[in-house]
Amino acid sequence: MALTIRLKRAGRKNLKLWRIVVVDSRMPRDGRSIEELGTYDPSKNPPAVTIRKERYTDWVRKGAKPSDTVRTLAEKVKA
Repeated sequence: MALTIRLKRAGRKNLKLWRIVVVDSRMPRDGRSIEELGTYDPSKNPPAVTIRKERYTDWVRKGAKPSDTVRTLAEKVKA
């Protein structure tokens, strides 16, 4: 089972909110997730990002591959 850390769409029409989740890579974008690691709200100025860093690094150590977008968001939070 290949694990991926990626964004999952939440919110409503014209009010996007994304959850940062760990999923099986074969699941659809909004399918079942294993664990929620944080949120990303692009509607705020500047965009609000919250990530539980200890859980994120734990999943990466276990072999989960973050998507390009999640990797960029995680780097911004750590800085």
